[in-house]
This record gives sequence, structure tokens and C-alpha cells, in this order.
Amino acid sequence: MFEVKDIKDTNLIENPVIAQMSQYNHEQLLFCNDNATGLKAIIGVHSTVLGPSLGGTRMWMYNNELEALTDVLRLSRGMTYKNSLAGLNLGGGKSVIIGDSRTMKNEAYMRRFGKFVNSLGGKYITAEDVGTSTQDMTWVSMETKHVVGLPGKSGDPSPVTAYGVYVGMKAAAKEQFGTDALKGRKIAVQGVGHVGEYLVGHLVKEGAEVFVTDINQELLKRISSEYGVKVVGLDEIYDLDVDIYAPCALGATVNDETLKRLKCAVIAGAANNQLKEESVHGRLVMEKGIIYAPDFALNAGGVINCYSEFAGLNPDWGMIKAEEIYTTIQNIIKRSKQENIPSYQIANRMAEERIEAIGKVKLPM
Repeated sequence: MFEVKDIKDTNLIENPVIAQMSQYNHEQLLFCNDNATGLKAIIGVHSTVLGPSLGGTRMWMYNNELEALTDVLRLSRGMTYKNSLAGLNLGGGKSVIIGDSRTMKNEAYMRRFGKFVNSLGGKYITAEDVGTSTQDMTWVSMETKHVVGLPGKSGDPSPVTAYGVYVGMKAAAKEQFGTDALKGRKIAVQGVGHVGEYLVGHLVKEGAEVFVTDINQELLKRISSEYGVKVVGLDEIYDLDVDIYAPCALGATVNDETLKRLKCAVIAGAANNQLKEESVHGRLVMEKGIIYAPDFALNAGGVINCYSEFAGLNPDWGMIKAEEIYTTIQNIIKRSKQENIPSYQIANRMAEERIEAIGKVKLPM
């Protein structure tokens, strides 16, 4: 907590929230509270230079509000970069709801959240994410038009996200192994929720040897039986001798501890914020000779799918657009090698270059 020692001396007033916003260059944060429904949420608008900010709503049982704040700041910034790299006319935003998605959600709860989204007047467009569903977005849509990923429209973005991860993984494999063929490659998929399962389907179809893990044991049993993949323990996944590690659950799984154990040559997965500390672990990954496909470039299929609905495009456009992730990942890795700079930094630069260029276009004549 900050303390105001002398209200007349504004130089002594320090707001840690504003300081964090400045660090990430955010435009706006909206803190949402509703005692009647129990809703507690934060909406982060990072940038609207390229267009209205778009990013999903994550519902998670955070340990405290500070943890939720950190998450929404990182995730919304990541959406700006993701949307820019994907060539979309969208800025970056994200929202987090603090709570148990299994027990706390209902129509009133999500409609109240929809009212908060609507209060931003179109500056932020939401969609489903971890802990939310298309049904939740239907409830949200009863209170605002600024929502995508609805049933009967673009729908579940998971298939397009998984396809983008798959083609991007092939591009990373091409740069590391000289071929993008994944037949016979050993691939560890951490997390087999909606996106992870679709990714497993692509990999098995191509003939890869796939290992999976997840906190949901019933889900693992079904995936193992249906796809013929091998189930391993939650911690065991880091010690496997594999070609590719695909984190598809929560972030920060590439860290000091896991980098001592990972034996892969490529890291390419759907999870957001895979590097616990970009400046530290992005460099360590490169020094170990591992090719890292930056997550916000690789998992852009979901937002591409949402953009097709926002822009009124044919649903098939999303899958076609997601194929461009192959070229994007190739370009990032090639520049990373040429400039001897971690791949995440190259991806950041490419995103920033487009934002800067389009920002100039939007300047008044």
C-alpha cells in the first residue's frame, strides 16, 4: 500500500498501479466490482493504435488481486503484439475475472461483466479464454455488442488456434531440423484442453510420437484412448528426451528450473507468456541452442478467428489466414539467427514496427 504523507506535496504520492501501467505502456485499466453477483474483474486496454483492443476473458482463482493485475497487464500487452504480428487491424486488450469458473459463473454474473465491457464504448472487444466459454459470451452479448466468438458465428476459436500452432511448429522444425516433416518426431504436449487436443490430433495424423500431460486425469484417459498417445506425469514432462516441447496450459513454464531439465530442440506451444522472464529466459533458450517460437506469434489463430467475425469475413478466412503463421515464424527465427538476438525480441520488434508505421498513417493531415 502507498502512503500519502502530505496531500499538498503531490510529488510524494506514488500509485503502484499507474507505475505498472506506465511500465507496460497501457492506455487504460478498468477495475470491476459488483457485490450483488460477486463479480470481481479487471479489464486491461493496452493499445488502440491499430484498432479497438481485442482479447479474451480469463477466469482464474488468483491468489490475490496483485497477481490478477500482473496477469491482465502482461496478457493485454501480449495481445497488442499478437494482433500486430498477425496483420490484424486490432489493438490489444484482455480481461481477467477473479474466481472459480466451475462454481461462480451464471447468467447474472456474466451479464454484469458484459455491462462493464459495454461501458468502454467499443474500445475493448472480448471473447472466450481460459475458464470461459461460448455460452458465457452469449450471456455477455445480452449486455454488449462488443463480444465475438459467439455460437453460430466464428464460434470456438480453438481449432484455428491449434492449426496455427501446428503450422508454426512445422516452420520452427524446418529451421532446426532442415525439414518441416513431423513424422517420427517426439513431441511433448503439456495441457490437452480445447487447443491442446486439436493440436494432438494434427500431430498424430502426421505420425509424430506424442506425449501428453494435464491436471485433468479423466481428460487424459480419453485423449490417450482416442489418439493413442502416451500419458506422463505433470512434472515428468520436463525430463523427456523429445524433439519439441509444446506448452499448451498456463504460462511461465520456461524458467530457471525447467531449462536445466528440458532436452528439446524446439519450444513451440499454445500457452501465453511461456518465458517466465523474457529478458532472462529468452536469452538462455537461445544460448542452449533451442529454437523458441514466440507464443504470441504462434497462437494467433484464435484472435484471427475472432477477427473474421468482427470484420464480417467468411469463417473459412480464419484457417487460410492462420497458414501465414508458418511464414511469420520462419521470418522471426531467420532474423533471430542473423542478428544473434532472442526470437522473442525479434517478434516484439516486428510487432512494434507495424504499430509505429500504422500510427503514422493515422496522424491527422
